[in-house]
Amino acid sequence: MAYGAKPLGGPATLADIEALPEGVVGEIIDGTLYTHARPRAGHMDLVGALIEGLRGPFQRGQNGPGGWWVLAEPGVQVEGAPEFSPDLAGWRRERVPVLPGGRCKVVPDWACEILSPSTRAYDTRIKRPFYARIGIKHLWFIDLEARTLTVSQLHNGRWMELGVYGDDDVIRAAPFDAIELRLGEWWPVTDAS
Repeated sequence: MAYGAKPLGGPATLADIEALPEGVVGEIIDGTLYTHARPRAGHMDLVGALIEGLRGPFQRGQNGPGGWWVLAEPGVQVEGAPEFSPDLAGWRRERVPVLPGGRCKVVPDWACEILSPSTRAYDTRIKRPFYARIGIKHLWFIDLEARTLTVSQLHNGRWMELGVYGDDDVIRAAPFDAIELRLGEWWPVTDAS
């Protein structure tokens, strides 16, 4: 297991996250502190491509419907989780009319996690059921190595897979199905070494 779950003798707090060494990212879910290394260049390039592709039409209303806030690595605070941070998250403006100044205390409508060898088990075994439990309605998993996007929607408390797409597919994916997404534009070109 490449991610770390740190037993602390009590529920983890924000102070535990603040005490982490440089280059280590932490999240608290159900009182447990989970840590992993800061994401690498390919991961961050993909985050940038998604932000670029979604913010214009969905946050700014440019060639799209608007009505969303789309953020990279937002700090979110809900009961039992004083800090968790999806790779990307989105809120419908009808629920969150103004961006909060600090941690958002409203469950996102959409979350996206970019799977990597170091976070795959954590994202799928810990975060996926947690996201269902707190009521995130839409979940995307992007597998950078396989170059695939898995789109899921919460239905009666369980994830229902809507589709798996890859490489050069042109798709409409909930909740951003108002526009076509060209997956081939997302994948970073990185040095294999």
